[in-house]
Amino acid sequence: MQDKNGKGAAGGSPSGGGSAAAAQNSLHLNGHTDSSNGHNPIITPSPQQQSDSQTPNPVPTSAAVVPRDQWGGKYEFLLSCLGYCVGLGNVWRFPYLCYRNGGGVFLIPYFIMLFVTGVPLFLMELSLGQYGSAGPIMVWKCCPLLKGIGIGMLCVSTLVCLYYNVIIAWTFYYLGSSFQSPLPWSCDAVANAAICGNGTVGNSSLERPRSPTEVFWNENVLGVVNSEGLHDPGPVRWPLALCLLAAWIIIFLCMLKGIRSSGKVVYVTATFPYIVLIVLIIRGATLEGSLQGVAFYLTPDWSRLANAQVWNDAASQIFYSLGIGVGGLLSMASYNKFDNNVIRDTIIITVGNCSTSFFAGFAIFSILGHMAWRKGVPVGKVADTGPGLAFVAYPEALALLPGSVFWSIMFFLMLFMLGIDTLFGNMEGITTAVLDEFPNLRRNTLHKSLFLGTLCFAFYLMGLLLVTDGGIYWFTLIDSFSTSFGLIIITLFMCIGISFFYGVNQFCQDIIDMICHCPPWCSKVLIYFKACWVFCTPFLLLFILIYIFLEMYNTPLHYGSYVYPRWGKGLGVCMGATCCLQILIWAVVAISRETGTLKERFKKSIRPLNSWRVNNQNSAARSEEHVEPEQVEAPFTVTLTDMDFTAMTWETGSNA
Repeated sequence: MQDKNGKGAAGGSPSGGGSAAAAQNSLHLNGHTDSSNGHNPIITPSPQQQSDSQTPNPVPTSAAVVPRDQWGGKYEFLLSCLGYCVGLGNVWRFPYLCYRNGGGVFLIPYFIMLFVTGVPLFLMELSLGQYGSAGPIMVWKCCPLLKGIGIGMLCVSTLVCLYYNVIIAWTFYYLGSSFQSPLPWSCDAVANAAICGNGTVGNSSLERPRSPTEVFWNENVLGVVNSEGLHDPGPVRWPLALCLLAAWIIIFLCMLKGIRSSGKVVYVTATFPYIVLIVLIIRGATLEGSLQGVAFYLTPDWSRLANAQVWNDAASQIFYSLGIGVGGLLSMASYNKFDNNVIRDTIIITVGNCSTSFFAGFAIFSILGHMAWRKGVPVGKVADTGPGLAFVAYPEALALLPGSVFWSIMFFLMLFMLGIDTLFGNMEGITTAVLDEFPNLRRNTLHKSLFLGTLCFAFYLMGLLLVTDGGIYWFTLIDSFSTSFGLIIITLFMCIGISFFYGVNQFCQDIIDMICHCPPWCSKVLIYFKACWVFCTPFLLLFILIYIFLEMYNTPLHYGSYVYPRWGKGLGVCMGATCCLQILIWAVVAISRETGTLKERFKKSIRPLNSWRVNNQNSAARSEEHVEPEQVEAPFTVTLTDMDFTAMTWETGSNA
């Protein structure tokens, strides 16, 4: 049904994009006379009426619209997307999940989830953003009923930006501390003489010994030892607050000119981590015990494939790593040229990102293997996940290397580059959505700068809660629930909405329309993606969603030995629910704006608006031609008023 509606909306064109004449007719019929917003009877004009209505009406040009920016080249877009996807999760989450879930055998569910859920959803977001040339909210002109998906993406992006820059602040703190010799978390430091001198490092007592890196992390950096839990945040730790301020200032300066500035920055921030990873792998390969660490990382445990937890971890890592459903991909793709080959870009970015995750595991575990060899303990005793790996285990391993100051500076500089690229994408999702809703901000550079500055400062003020003594408890809470079930529900509705409301055949045709000279392999690959969007991907998303709810109900949330109270866990559930409830709220709003029975309202609310396709008739020439401002936001079905009939009668009489 939706494919039929989509083609009818496009003016009956079999290509789905509609001819320019049909789109122009639709625009003139609806232009200034559709002030009733669908409250008048819906009448499909006859061919004669369409012919009569082709005389263009004068369109006011006083409110000129500033054309959207475009990437300076395809490499800027590829590097920006790659930098956005290749983040801290590739370094501190994937290697840990790999060894925890059966070593090398984890790659089997990981790549299955990649090609069945990750790649199809990645292509869907890129295609939707590129075809619509709009951000996460405005792009849902293709199906107004699902506008809440864009609002939900905005909520997720806000939560992610809130805590993600705190990681960059921690990285700044460690980076500054790395210029000291000896390193302040090494046994050579005077302050750690008592800890290391008592033999607490590497002893075999039942009580787990404290290492200098743990003391530095928990006491010097976080101050978590001064807090009792979520209810006791304590005072702000001002060294961290200054690092957080510096991080937001850098984000502001890099994004000040939009993609024209961030697109140039990624040439450094997206490539530098690869240089560091290669150097760390070469250095790690020369260390005693490195092969022990690599073997621990890759040794397969085939029995783990029967465990549902392994498959859930693989799927969650794909979402976490690729940044699906947050709006960043959609926003960055909206600045592409209309004829960019999104299928090629999708394959390059997704395979490159996941290969980087696997590649980073060798850099991490070769050095952790050396650390385990030096301490005489199994590698599992020194491996950790999340911040524990990046700020405790790995810095301790670096402190054991000759030239530890240099290696520490390189490592934390790499973490900074990884984090800032991901934050670029998340912030781009927010700013693009707002600028699309308020286009006047694009026209005035000063107002746009003030908006970006206000946004960054607001995030900084909210982030101060996360740099208090108990800030790590709030950090863990937001990190656990911001990209949990809410994100899965958002992507599930995005997949179902495009496949069944907008029409999967129509969507595939849109992709072919964008790729002007579509190679034969593109059309064949789309058959696979179509099967995923309709069957495989929704099914797997439902499986992940059910598992998350079961795990959330049965497993308590904790940080270290601290177990979160019920009210804290309930607060996290409210965060996730707030994101996905936007879909229901805005669907009700869209239906209530239409007229007729409930069934008629529903049908009207899933039809694309005029501006969805009319704008794209000139997309290929946007950089050269001026695009007039949109005049209406109405469904494709033409709504005629009394003025239209009067005008048609007058034109017929004058022609006679």
